[in-house]
Amino acid sequence: MIKAIALDDEPPALDVLESFCDKIDVIDLQKKFTKSDDAFKYLKKYPVDLLFLDINMPSISGIDFYKKLPHKTMVIFTTAYSEYAVEGFTLSATDYLLKPFSFSRFQQAVEKAYSQWKIQNQNPEQNYLFIRADYSLIKILISDILFIEGLDDYLKIHIQNQKTIVARMTLKAILEKLPATEFARVHRSFIVPISKIEKVRNKIIFIQEEEIPVSASYETAFFTLLNKD
Repeated sequence: MIKAIALDDEPPALDVLESFCDKIDVIDLQKKFTKSDDAFKYLKKYPVDLLFLDINMPSISGIDFYKKLPHKTMVIFTTAYSEYAVEGFTLSATDYLLKPFSFSRFQQAVEKAYSQWKIQNQNPEQNYLFIRADYSLIKILISDILFIEGLDDYLKIHIQNQKTIVARMTLKAILEKLPATEFARVHRSFIVPISKIEKVRNKIIFIQEEEIPVSASYETAFFTLLNKD
């Protein structure tokens, strides 16, 4: 079940969220807050999976509040102002609900959150992915992936001793499906499995015959993961 809280400076809006959450089995709305400071203190102590977050609040905007969070949390923004939608989605928001929203629209947003939550909490023993390519769902063993190359909205998944698979998908989307401790994004165009790296020299990763660059924006996180015991 998805653990959630809601933050909105208007109590009636919180009541609507609570009544809608009560109708959906997969959501556990643990707390409601009208003050951002109280919500922030709660989240520091009790991380949740999902945050229902109003954008237009007097003390701090919901967008600024979300940027401050110490833990990665799914967010569904709620607001009466449609002009905030673009900025909300640049933060990888799960969804954006324009007030007043219907229960069916709320349910649609929660279903998106539930799909994300299932991916993030998938069975760690699962050792394969199904990727849609060539009008089929193709099963790929995670242990066979050599590296993944991003080309705009397409991916080239390079696989050991197999034909490269081209799929319409983003690097961000496939990274969410991969074990976080085993794969690293090292460049705006590349994801690599730690286990397949043969050596790293002068910010170049060597995997079999391939040389993959490590860009400055991903360098710190990559070497931190590489040097973990």
